[in-house]
Amino acid sequence: MFVYMDHTATTPTSPEVLKAMMPYFSENFGNPSSVYSFSRKSRAAIEKARGQVAKALNADEGEIFFTGSGTEADNWVLKGTLEKAMKAGKNHLITTQIEHHAILHTAEYLKKYHGASVTYLPVNSEGFVSVEDVRNAITDKTALVSIMFANNEVGTIEPVAEIGALCREKKIPFHTDAVQAAAHLDIDVKAMNIDMLSMSAHKMYGPKGVGALYLRKGINIENFIHGGAQEKRHRASTENIAGIVGFGEAMEILKSRLDDDKKINSARRDRLIAGILEKIPHAKLNGARGDKRLPNNINFSFIGVEGETLLLDLDAKGICASTGSACSSESLDPSHVLLALGLKHEMAHGSLRFTIGRLTTDEQIDYVLEVLPEIVSRRRAMSPLWEDFIKTVRS
Repeated sequence: MFVYMDHTATTPTSPEVLKAMMPYFSENFGNPSSVYSFSRKSRAAIEKARGQVAKALNADEGEIFFTGSGTEADNWVLKGTLEKAMKAGKNHLITTQIEHHAILHTAEYLKKYHGASVTYLPVNSEGFVSVEDVRNAITDKTALVSIMFANNEVGTIEPVAEIGALCREKKIPFHTDAVQAAAHLDIDVKAMNIDMLSMSAHKMYGPKGVGALYLRKGINIENFIHGGAQEKRHRASTENIAGIVGFGEAMEILKSRLDDDKKINSARRDRLIAGILEKIPHAKLNGARGDKRLPNNINFSFIGVEGETLLLDLDAKGICASTGSACSSESLDPSHVLLALGLKHEMAHGSLRFTIGRLTTDEQIDYVLEVLPEIVSRRRAMSPLWEDFIKTVRS
């Protein structure tokens, strides 16, 4: 049996999305920047997609800008905001310790090469950032608050609306990385006081290589990519027409089935969590519970085993999972997210993330629950760390 449970890393492009994209590879291939009538089809397709994305977020069409990825959107926000703010004497960025590396590495770049001051807020044992911590971190030099909507590793959903309200009160721009959240949650940028928001199509059954930035009207940041007048002179580069069309279609489909997907995924998520807790002793669920967790996210730590070893064993059984963020899969360091939650290194190293989606079936859940306990038990039998742990428990 083949079981794909790494939907947080990427999702398959849905057949409906692929069908919508196909004409823009070879039939309606005109450059949207050209003036002749043939290119108007490309321009119209882009604007239709812009409207589809805007409607899903309760945004205005003029507030949506297409990018090459969610990572690019994150870079644009941080660099564009700080570069402009520094001219006015503000150089302070507030973010958290559990952000995606697209935020953390960009913050470090700004700190190292541009003299930015960065506050990395802590989180509690479930991964929640405190609104009061945000309030206390704000200074007269604060140029931007950037806090992810939901964590990609442990699924914890942050109090975005409350943080947004605080930032609006303090007249500080608020950005949220919603690359994971947008695929599973109903987001209203107006009601949630969001000024800027990053997304990526391939997390929601759209194509890879296209993202989007919501930029609220009145929020002015410097451009990130220069060289042309595309995207209303804000993002140079010939548009990825097929990708943008796919993004719009994926967003519209997602919105139409959001409640059903959430109900189905939550039930399967909870069944897999309950089964692991029942069948595997000393398994620790990481992140929040219930409706404060992304409906498709399951993250466990298993004392006495290495997560990478478990991945190889699962792969041999046809099961695709991960140990954390796909963007850092080649790193041997323990997850910065799990360490921020207070896990010790040996527990953080023994973590697994399963993320379910439209491909997931009840039979696949059962298969994982059949295979995983035996794998963990066999690996623990060979582990000195597990032996030492058992001795400690028995004593």
